[in-house]
Parts: sequence; C-alpha cells; structure tokens
Amino acid sequence: MPELIIHSTTGSQALSFEGTPVLYDLIKHLPDAPSRSCSGNGKCGACAVVARGALGYKPDESGRVLSCQTHLLGDAEVWLPTRKKMTQIETGRWEKPYAFSPLSGTYGAAVDIGTTTIVLELIRLADGETLSVVSCENPQRIIAADVIGRIESALHGNLSVLQSLVNSCIDELERTAFAQAGIMNGETTWRVIAGNTTMLYLYTGRDPRSLSAAPFEADCLFGYQSEKNILPACAGAFVGADITCALLASQITNSTETALLIDIGTNGEIALWHKGTLTCCATAAGPAFEGCGISCGTGSIPGAIDSARVSDGRLVYTTICNAPVSGVCGSGLIDLVAALLETEELDESGYLEDDVELAEGIVLTQQDIRQVQLAKAAIAAGIQTLLEREGLDNKSVSKLYIAGGFGSHLNLTSAAKIGLIPEEFIGKCIVLGNASLTGARQILLSKDRLPEAQRIASNAHCINLAEEKGFTDCFVENMLFE
Repeated sequence: MPELIIHSTTGSQALSFEGTPVLYDLIKHLPDAPSRSCSGNGKCGACAVVARGALGYKPDESGRVLSCQTHLLGDAEVWLPTRKKMTQIETGRWEKPYAFSPLSGTYGAAVDIGTTTIVLELIRLADGETLSVVSCENPQRIIAADVIGRIESALHGNLSVLQSLVNSCIDELERTAFAQAGIMNGETTWRVIAGNTTMLYLYTGRDPRSLSAAPFEADCLFGYQSEKNILPACAGAFVGADITCALLASQITNSTETALLIDIGTNGEIALWHKGTLTCCATAAGPAFEGCGISCGTGSIPGAIDSARVSDGRLVYTTICNAPVSGVCGSGLIDLVAALLETEELDESGYLEDDVELAEGIVLTQQDIRQVQLAKAAIAAGIQTLLEREGLDNKSVSKLYIAGGFGSHLNLTSAAKIGLIPEEFIGKCIVLGNASLTGARQILLSKDRLPEAQRIASNAHCINLAEEKGFTDCFVENMLFE
C-alpha cells in the first residue's frame, strides 16, 4: 500500500492510502494544514504545499503544488508550511450603558463564532466581571474559508465534521478561559452563541440546504434556548445573529438619527436605520479582506503587513509585531491599494502596470487588485443601494457604526480613498470592535436584552440586493477607484 510522508512543525508521520486520493483531503485535518477560499476548485492558490513523488500534478519551479488539485498516484512526500497564530483577533468593545440584571448562575460565556475566528469571553454573572477572553481561528477553515464553501461541504456529507470542529473548539476555549482565570473545574451556566446564520446552522448541526439555493430563505432563524445555549435570533438567511447582537450593542434602533451599521468581512452585512425602519442586506464581499484569495494574503499573524503609506514618494509599511514580512492582512491590503493610487502605480480602472514586490517572495499582483475591487464594490454598492432605496444620499447619514475585527483595524482615510466607504462618512464613524461579542455579553448581563434582540431581528426588513433595481449597475460603477 502506498504511503504519504507528511513533514510539519510537529514532526514527520507516514499515512497509508488506497486509490488516487486528493492530497488536500489527506492533510486537511492536520494542525499545519493550509486553508483555502475557493472550495477546492484551484483558483485561490492558498492550499499550495511543497511535495514530491508520484503526483498527478506537475510542481512549479519551487516544488509547490496545489494540494486540492493533486491526486496521489503512489508514494509521495509533502512539507506543510509553518502556520503562525493570529495575534490581532478583535475582542475589544464600544458600548452604551444598559440595565444590569444578569441571568441566574455563576458563570456565563459570550461566544462569537466568526467565519474566520472564534472569540469567547468568560463572565462572572453576579457582578458582570470579565474573567478572561480567549480566541482562535475558526477550525472550519480547514474545510473551506467562506460560508458558501462550508455549506457545499455540509451538503456533501461533512455536516457532522463541521459541527464537531466548532463545538470542540468552543469547549476547548472555555476550558482555557477557566484556566486563565485560575478556576479549577469551572463550568458555565449559560452560553450566548452569536454568529452569522450559516455558523449557527453548523454549530447546531442543522442541514443548511435552505441556504444553498433560491429563494435563500432560512428554515430556522433561531432565537431560542437549547439546554444551556442561548441562540439569538437572525434577521434572515444572510443577516445573522452576529448582526442582531451588533445592532443591540450599538443601540442604533433607539435613536432618531439616520444611521448605518456595517460589518465588513467575507459576508458584508449592512443595516440602515431610518425613521423607525430597519432595512438590512448582505453582500458577498468575498474573503479578500480576511487575507484569503490574495496571492500574498494572510491573517493577522506576526509579520503580516498591517499598515502602509507613502513617504517621500516611496511605499513604506509596518508589520504585526515588527516581524519579517510574512504576507499582507486585510488592513494592510487596503492601505497598500490606497498608497499605490497615490503614487499612480495603480490607476482608477484598477490597472497595475507591474507587480509590486513588497519583500522577497511577497508580491501584490494584478489579480490581487481585482479581488479588492470586487470586495470593495460589493460593500460600496450595498451601502448606496440601501440609501437610494430610501431616497437618501451620503449626507443624510448621521453616524456610521463599523463592526467586526477587520473594521477595528481599518484606516478610514484609506477606505475612503479606494471607495470602500463614502468620503462624507469620515468623521461620522464609530468603531464598535467586536460588537457581536458585546451584544452576546449584554444578553448574559441584562434580562431585557434577549427580548430586545428578538424584536430587532423580527422587525428587520431584509432585502435581496440581486433583486434591487440598479444594484448591478451600481456594483459595476463602484469597481472603479474614484
């Protein structure tokens, strides 16, 4: 029987196999396994590894192959890349005062299941004190980087695997949180689980078939308790409990002002509050802002370029932990594109005359720029469509609340320069941090917050941007860097 020898940071191991399996399928569950953002169609390049032996795929000059496209024909070896731990997972918060009336019990956990990361905050219910906050990458990334890929995987028999990955991860985070707090054998009375609709489907092991095809109407919007889990309500199939919790934390619906809330990520959710009406939409921004699908993209690991600017006509940048360059994370990507527009190496159409070498082996390409254009156009067109639907313009908006980890590290000037947000919004922005986690925390610590969250979700009017007149034209217009 042929063997695959796997070399990684934890040592080497031999794995026997039959037939001609895909290399990615054999290594995807290992700690150092690469993630991917294209569901295995060979487009993102994120799963590339060094390999040799009987391979059904010709390695490039450096010996790398796309593991999702490589069938093993016999004995082979593979070297997994060293994966660095993400260091800038957002756990901070901005919030307004609320009535303190905690749920019964000793300890509670507020949990935010993001597509990219998972964060757990351990709270002593009696006084609301945060005992510890722990976080990690969402382990479902070994299956697929985005929700579409995970839905597809679930429908092809991997639902139980996806559920097990996230549940085991949260259990481990909870144990770590208690250990950090110096509490032996601690156990939570309640967990408030926030996340987008797909993440809650996968957490509960619910078949996501209704999310996979038109008319894309979820057959469950949650808003219930299951044993010790509290699952806040979702507004729609692609406007989940994470947005409900973010809206709860911002208290946007308690104001008379016209305001927007956006969560800029793989799934760009946008909510408009105007004259007592809450209108929401989701737009497929893609994983570019999470560092996926970008040739040199990475998460917020040491060495990731996280900011850039032009100084004396030259491009200069910083990296996380001041470490040697390992790639480019989302915030750095936005800054780099804005800087290239300033130096005119990049024009308004998105044409990049030459690839930009940032460091040895780290290059920003024309295809990377196109991914940014698609992502920023989706967000910008979503904002514009919501406003025009209500007869509003940019000046009509009094506040823009920005939720999520990516938004917390976003340079607003750069975001406006590339057209991700309107220039008129600078000065009106309130960065909420991890507002999903904040809202989940509030549900633990104030008994009136859960029914308030239910009210917000129930009253939200979710629209399908694909059915909105003018959205496609608006999207195309926003592809330009103006």
